[in-house]
Amino acid sequence: MKKGSDKIKVAISCGDINGIGLEVLIKSFLDTRMFESFTPLVYGNPATSKAYRKQLGTQDFSFHMIQNHLKFNAKKVNLIEITDTEVDIKFGNVTPEAGKLAYESIKSATDALAANHADVLVTAPIHKQNIPWEDENIKGHTEYLANYAGEETPLMMMVHNNLRVGVVTGHIPLKEVSTVLTKKKIVDTLEVFRKSLVQDFNIHQPKIAVLGLNPHAGDNGVIGKEELDTIIPALEEFNSNNNIAIGPFASDGFFGSGQFKKFDGVLAMYHDQGLIPFKTISNNEGVNFTAGLPIVRTSPDHGTAFDIAGKNEADPMSFRNAIYLAADIFRNRKMYREITQNSLKTK
Repeated sequence: MKKGSDKIKVAISCGDINGIGLEVLIKSFLDTRMFESFTPLVYGNPATSKAYRKQLGTQDFSFHMIQNHLKFNAKKVNLIEITDTEVDIKFGNVTPEAGKLAYESIKSATDALAANHADVLVTAPIHKQNIPWEDENIKGHTEYLANYAGEETPLMMMVHNNLRVGVVTGHIPLKEVSTVLTKKKIVDTLEVFRKSLVQDFNIHQPKIAVLGLNPHAGDNGVIGKEELDTIIPALEEFNSNNNIAIGPFASDGFFGSGQFKKFDGVLAMYHDQGLIPFKTISNNEGVNFTAGLPIVRTSPDHGTAFDIAGKNEADPMSFRNAIYLAADIFRNRKMYREITQNSLKTK
């Protein structure tokens, strides 16, 4: 067993308390073996969190309340108070109070990571409708963290075993995808993807599959010209730097035939093009990872699941996988830094 100081400290935002976030968190750490590798630091409200646990009827679990990061218990789920105002739990409902608490939790957990009080960040699901973001251009965790870190090209990457799916355009309306899609945006996203596969997943020369935008990847211009005018030129530029990106592939045949198994990463042009096949294949065990940031952030690949909130039916596997993946990436980055800093320099 690792010593307390050797274990990875995981900052965890509480998510929307009217959803299943705290439920999957509690269920994950009911398995006490988790404490052998991790020290969880949850940012939330003590009274609300206790009420949530009581509602689930979980008798063999309790939060360890702390106000100082240095006073954590390495064998407990530590809960750091970010507000003393109790928020009423209304399972399955969108309430402004729950959104405000979720936002404060995200901010506090991110601040803790920036201050080196934690090693990685795992975010529980939020409901985008009630989060009081300070910037109207922020639509979710990915944009918030990118803005916090000052990064222009974050990449939402979905991960399950060796399947890694990234998206060029994220949370935007489908009708806007073709206007946002540019050669530069695809090249920049491919570079973030490549770099992440190298430093975060320990893949020396990653091979990335790139999907087309239109049905049948445009059929050589018959069903749209984005492939000819934008995607293929982007691939040519990216590959001119000794990288490997192949495509564009038609998404249906690519996933249906199992071609995805031959690649280290798959880049989709828009959100649902990549996430629908990913979630079908991963069967609720996938993880959402934000690549291209100086910090490590993961989350479960599901949302608040209001339809089953409070019913003690949520499966914690995706949340548990998110914690393990964050730890793996944290270690891989550390190893990558050590290797590259000590590498022999050629004359």
